[in-house]
Amino acid sequence: MGNTCVGPSIGKNGFFHSVSTVLWTRRPDGEALPPANGGVADRAPPPDAPLAVHIVSKAPEPVKIASGTANAKPDEAAQPKPKAKPPAHPKPAAPAAAKEQESKASTDSSSSSGSGGEAKPPHHRPKVPPVKRVSSAGLLVGSVLKRKTESVKEKYSLGRRLGQGQFGTTYLCVERSSGKEYACKSILKRKLVTDDDVEDVRREIQIMYHLAGHPNVISIRGAYEDAVAVHLVMELCAGGELFDRIVQKGHYTERKAAELARVIVGVVEVCHSMGVMHRDLKPENFLFVDQTEEAALKTIDFGLSVFFRPGQIFTDVVGSPYYVAPEVLKKKYGPEADVWSAGVIIYILLCGVPPFWAENEQGIFEEVLHGKLDFESDPWPSISEGAKDLVRRMLLRDPKKRLTAHEVLRWRSGS
Repeated sequence: MGNTCVGPSIGKNGFFHSVSTVLWTRRPDGEALPPANGGVADRAPPPDAPLAVHIVSKAPEPVKIASGTANAKPDEAAQPKPKAKPPAHPKPAAPAAAKEQESKASTDSSSSSGSGGEAKPPHHRPKVPPVKRVSSAGLLVGSVLKRKTESVKEKYSLGRRLGQGQFGTTYLCVERSSGKEYACKSILKRKLVTDDDVEDVRREIQIMYHLAGHPNVISIRGAYEDAVAVHLVMELCAGGELFDRIVQKGHYTERKAAELARVIVGVVEVCHSMGVMHRDLKPENFLFVDQTEEAALKTIDFGLSVFFRPGQIFTDVVGSPYYVAPEVLKKKYGPEADVWSAGVIIYILLCGVPPFWAENEQGIFEEVLHGKLDFESDPWPSISEGAKDLVRRMLLRDPKKRLTAHEVLRWRSGS
């Protein structure tokens, strides 16, 4: 929340899986991503609307992105900066290792989707500019939601812990009246030590209500508050993270990657059309509703999300190292940064490794700013030129030249 970035949870496998031995199905060059689903009507939530909660089975980890590389000049990011290159065909860390790398740059784990843990920052982590934080003069009961609510324990029975985060814990919960399972994210009020922390919780809930009804956004059931915590009851997604499925598979076929890309970019398009910028898109923040292969995919964790106006410029450096856009590191960005993050996810879906990687956080940022896309290593020779062209256009360092989410969904090779 606030100036804290949500990073991935620690992975299980050492390095990104090599995908050189996997056969790929070539998509016809003319094949485009499937059209987006219908959008959600633009509506702001009523000021007094009850705050609901979305459920996740695992949780990403909060990370503060150091901005030591964020001062690069604009023209430096437009053209890759010559520097020492890794071996001809390096073996970057598999999603699990990328997750571990980001976890090392993390301070805590967000509790919305599953288990996480604290990780020590890398030794060579760049210094982060001091952030002004105004301390709250002690929180009063009911001061977060600004209204009296029912007792969450009267409506739900809390069960086993699903995840532990920086501000609280996510539990499995059962509605007493129906026996239906949900997830309850309990945010400890004693951890909300600044006015910014309190405002971040309020905004996260407001955004979840604002996007309510979209089939690929986790739904919020309700928000409750007592003397100890704010409780967000959300839809339970028991199918695990997209990240974990990439680790299991190595990578997706081009056709399946296109289907998932349509869902991911479709969510981005709806968010932007409704004035919301997610700011932390990554495979860990997409959950499957169940374990089946065709399970619906849901977007989670709006803790870093903000409302924006057309032309508004943001300067706070937030996000996750492998997925952060170059303009975010330069402290001058808008909603185009979400398209960059979605492009990184699509690249990983297709080949199983991130486009920009290094051994530490500083190195990752340098690659994001100046690195070159690799379309030579396996399995890229087997992937269609149309797919490669789409990824290139989503990962243009000049945000003004980058495709919008709307253009991605309607884009065809050669258009």
